[in-house]
This record gives sequence, C-alpha cells and structure tokens, in this order.
Amino acid sequence: MAETLFEELKRYVGFGADDEHALRSLHELARHEFPAISEVFYDRILEHEGARSALAGESQVGHLKVTLVAWMEQLLRGPWDEEYFLLRCRIGRMHVRIALPQHYMFGAMNILRQELNRIIDQRYVQQPAQLCIARMALGKILDLELAIMLHTYREDLLAQQARSERLSTFGQLVGSIGHELRNPLGVIETSLFILKGRPLATDERAAKHLGRIGEQVTLANRIVTDLLDMIRDRPLKREPLRLDEVWKDALTSVHAPEAVSLRAEGLEGLPTLQGDPGQMRQVFVNLLENAVQAVGEKGEVVLSASAGPEKVELVLEDTGPGVSDTIRRRIFEPLMTTKARGIGLGLPLVKRIIERHGGSITYAPREGHGARFVLRLPFQPSTP
Repeated sequence: MAETLFEELKRYVGFGADDEHALRSLHELARHEFPAISEVFYDRILEHEGARSALAGESQVGHLKVTLVAWMEQLLRGPWDEEYFLLRCRIGRMHVRIALPQHYMFGAMNILRQELNRIIDQRYVQQPAQLCIARMALGKILDLELAIMLHTYREDLLAQQARSERLSTFGQLVGSIGHELRNPLGVIETSLFILKGRPLATDERAAKHLGRIGEQVTLANRIVTDLLDMIRDRPLKREPLRLDEVWKDALTSVHAPEAVSLRAEGLEGLPTLQGDPGQMRQVFVNLLENAVQAVGEKGEVVLSASAGPEKVELVLEDTGPGVSDTIRRRIFEPLMTTKARGIGLGLPLVKRIIERHGGSITYAPREGHGARFVLRLPFQPSTP
C-alpha cells in the first residue's frame, strides 16, 4: 500500500513510538495550563493588525481560545493517525478561508513552542534525559503541524491558480460574445416595442406572448450585463453610503411569495460608510434573490447588522436547505450553480463588489438548516 502524505511527513522528521510516549507524558503535566497558554497565545497574536483583522470580533476570539485548548489536547494526546491529519487540514483551510496571513502561522507556532518548552523545562528540571526527549518530541510534532498547514496553504494557492486560469478563459469568451449579443437583443427589443403599439397587441393571447418575450429579453440582457461586469472594472464611486437606504431600494427589485418574510435588524443604527450605493444595491439584490429562491414558497430571510470599532458586519440568513459540503468551497466561483435556472454569476459578483469595497464575504451553515452569509465592510465614516 502506498505511503500516505502524513506517514511520509512523520518518517521525514523521525516521529515514532518514543515521541508519542513522551508527548502523552507531557500532556499529563501540561494540560492544566492549556487555558493560560491560550490566553497568552491570543493576546500576543492580537497585537498585530493583520491577524486582528482576520480574527475580528470578541466572540470569534473567545471561541478560538476554547478551540485552541482542544487543539493542544489532541496535539499531546494523539492518536497521531490519518484522522488527526485530516482534522489538522480542516483547521488549516479555516485559516485560509478567514485570510489569516501565512507568516502569522509561524509566529503563532513559536509562541506555543515557547510556552510548552517552558513547562518542559520546569517539570523536567531534575531529569535532563527526559527533558531532552520531551523537547525533541515536541519539536517534531510542531514541525509536523507546520508542514500540514503549509500543505493546506499550497492547496489554496493551486486552487487560486486554477481559478485564475478559468477566469482568464472565461473573460476572453465573454469579451468576444458579450457585445455581439447586445445587437440582436436590441433588435428584438425595438421590434417588440413596435409590435406592442400595433392592433396585434389588443389580442389577449398575443399580448401575453409579447409580455413573455419582453421578460426573456430582460433576463437575457441581465445575464449579458452580469457577464460583462465580471470582466470589467466599473469605476467604484466613493460617496456617503447608508446601508438601510440601499436595503430598502433593493427590496423593490426582489419579488418574494406572500409567505416569505424579508426583514432586517439593526440597519438603521449603522454609521454612514463610504462606497458605491449602486453596486452595494446589487449585492443586496443578488443575495436576496438567491435566498428567496432557496426558501421557496414559505420561509424567512433575515439580515442582521452590527457595527464594531473598525468594521460593519452584516449577516444574511435564510430558512432554505443551505449549501451542500460538496460545493461550499466553490460557492463564489463564476458559473458554479445548483439552480435549474441561472448561470452562477450572482455570488461571484457579490464577492467582487464587497472586496472592491475593502470587505469580505464568507459562507457558514446556519444552525439547524439554511444558509448564512457573513459580510464585513470597513468602517469609514463620511466626512462632513
């Protein structure tokens, strides 16, 4: 049977049964200090703006402190098997997803190395041989942790390269046919306008079909516009931006069944930002249309808003089925869709607009069921 990547890494650093025994012994000595180490770890990390931005929010940091204690438990207790490797890979991908700069991982690991070595030095001060063994075992497992994290960052780099290649091909295709499609659509629109003014339009059945043609032409134009927006950099306006007003404006373009509730909480209390109201309106429209389609004939779509010292956070949740694990990592890629209708441009456009405003958007499953999108925008108050 072929050697797995984790087996190869363990062989490379010489991690074996003696190291496992030494780590389990260290676990018994160090476990009571894990909460204190977690406090030191995040206090040190949050001194850096780049890391603090990625780990925004006190509740997020509080949750991560608890997670770090569990991480140290498994680090020293094992078992160091393939399940361990896969769990560590998921943690690494989470760091990639929240855009934690890679160099902070090395600094963070050094903090843990210092704290755990301090415990080793204190507890084995009268046992120099055991001290040396424990230090060696700790060094090996932390090196393995770094190797796994680097592996996940490399995965992300390769995925980004693949996305860039697809986007390049996509852009060439769109650029060549997008404008060409405008011409026949324009002819259809003109002919439709003329037909609606003729006696033919007084026939009920004919009028109904003319209306359907008009709806489909509008849809086709919308698709062409979205395609072109994906490859061109529309100038970003910088003007006072009231998100509550943008939300209300977006609602006028979204048609939901009577049994579907659309509501917002906390928008009125948000500060005035700087940005492009038109493009932010498109963000709300795209997210709302996706949510309404996911909910179906009955359900709820809720936007919750809050403001921190540096960022505004918007959380859009719906009571639909949510997004499956198989497509979650590709949800913001162009042409990625599970809908019977649509070509998968809504969320990529949302991501593009939010990032051009200096913000971020992530997807997270909603408790129970449903989708949950978290948007963060930098707090940039308008000048008088």
